[in-house]
Amino acid sequence: MLLLALAYLGGALTIVSPCILPVLPFVFARAEQPFLRSGLPLLIGMALTFAGVASLAAVGGGWAVHANAWGRNIALLVLAGLGLLLLFPKLADLATRPLVALGARISETRGSGGIGSSLLLGAATGLLWAPCAGPILGLVLAGAALQGANAASSLLLLAYALGAATSLGLALLVGGRVFAAMKRSLGAVEWMRRGLGLLVLAGVAAIALGLDTGLLTRLSLATTAPLEQSLLDRAKGAKAATPIAPDGVLPVEGQMPSLDGAVTWLNSPPLTTERLRGKVVLVDFWTYSCINCLRSLPYVRAWAEKYKGQGLVVIGVHTPEFAFERDIGNVRKATRDLKVGYPVAVDNDWRIWRAFRNNYWPAHYFIDGMGRIRHHHFGEGQYDQSERVIQRLLAENGRRGVAQDIAQVATEGASVQSNLKTIRSPETYLGYEKARRNTNPGPWAKDVRHDYTLTPPAKLNDWSIGGAWTVGHEDAALAAPGGRIVFRFHARDLNLVLGPAADGRPVRFRIRIDGRPPGGDHGVDVDATGAGQVGGERLYQLVRQAGPLRDRTFEIEFLDAGVHAYAFTFG
Repeated sequence: MLLLALAYLGGALTIVSPCILPVLPFVFARAEQPFLRSGLPLLIGMALTFAGVASLAAVGGGWAVHANAWGRNIALLVLAGLGLLLLFPKLADLATRPLVALGARISETRGSGGIGSSLLLGAATGLLWAPCAGPILGLVLAGAALQGANAASSLLLLAYALGAATSLGLALLVGGRVFAAMKRSLGAVEWMRRGLGLLVLAGVAAIALGLDTGLLTRLSLATTAPLEQSLLDRAKGAKAATPIAPDGVLPVEGQMPSLDGAVTWLNSPPLTTERLRGKVVLVDFWTYSCINCLRSLPYVRAWAEKYKGQGLVVIGVHTPEFAFERDIGNVRKATRDLKVGYPVAVDNDWRIWRAFRNNYWPAHYFIDGMGRIRHHHFGEGQYDQSERVIQRLLAENGRRGVAQDIAQVATEGASVQSNLKTIRSPETYLGYEKARRNTNPGPWAKDVRHDYTLTPPAKLNDWSIGGAWTVGHEDAALAAPGGRIVFRFHARDLNLVLGPAADGRPVRFRIRIDGRPPGGDHGVDVDATGAGQVGGERLYQLVRQAGPLRDRTFEIEFLDAGVHAYAFTFG
């Protein structure tokens, strides 16, 4: 219920977001008509269409994507026609004369077809609606994708759409009063019609050129993302870590779910909850290209080694984010490279993830000897507290002489802890499904090769690609040598998840920071000249700054074709 309320509120906030601007002309085009017969059906049609299309997008079927593309084109034609009718009254009279005659024959009530036509117009507008994917909508779509298509996902999407429709409805009612006042004082009905027609045509042109998701976002005067994020943080804040009572008592959160969903096990035969009874268990959800997982991994390794003789069993549940992380050979190599010696359940089908109702990488669940979850922690940090929980559960389990000191953990490379307060750049994906703040003009050429013109980013966290790329739903693949990516960032570390060519050939690259070789600010995967090579599918640390942090421009150029670029992360 809480998530439904948040989804509704997130949708309502889109009225102050620049991404709603292309839709407003179509909504206000009916502001002078009765709200119940015109405006309300339009908004209902718009909300239902958006919820349906977004549900299909969450499923991710290619056929749904193509169907949406066709619907978008048809909707553009329909709304362009509406704009022309508003702009040219005589054309409107000619176009609507047959409909008026038909309506007169069907019903004696003038305009009886208004509700149906408004519903259809709303459905067409819903196909064009591209609201900002802020944290709330992002959470809804991510949950739909990870948990699978179900009624709950569609209900959340519908709540988001109804929230936006509500705020638009209020604007429409206010707009109607404005229109009435203008007609009384100025008598400018025809000029208003023509002005609305021009706005509709301008909106259609903006959407057709991709400006609705590019230029409007960059020209934004307001953004709801921080407010949405704060709402989410408050909603889930109590769940980020189990509260520990002043006397140190750990509450019981429920029984440990089954581990039967693993497709295979590494470093161990399959483990079951029955075989683990009597042991204290730490379950660590991770994936090997996740920077947050890499930074917490040294602590998990240290606990596994320190307490393995005292009754602790650590289980790493590897649940993939990207397709290449589903390759068991890749996971096996990563566990060796990262020195993970404890049992790893390969959760390629997300069955263990769903059994725990988990939503985070990393996520740590602490289970006592009776198979009960007693504590959990999501994300990085609070390592001392987590180790104290392990010590307490071992003592509860009857183990004497449990070490009371805190493990001293040495980290290096990407696993070195960062000061999260100094990071001003977010994780940024390069596939069109989650890409944000890209400054390339026009929409993505999805899943086909396209020559992109590099647009140097002017604002923090803007980025651009240049060269011949095929942008897919989760990555961008370089089709010819010389492709580049530029990112304006603010953080100590800049990491990029990369993969080599499809045939496994390494891909050479070089990086620049503010147009110069990185020198002493190079990461572990490049040298001081900026030279490096992509030899496997993993996270590459490209920048590690030593001096004071400021906004800087990062550029990477690939000297060979075939590289797959997935996501930027920062530390």
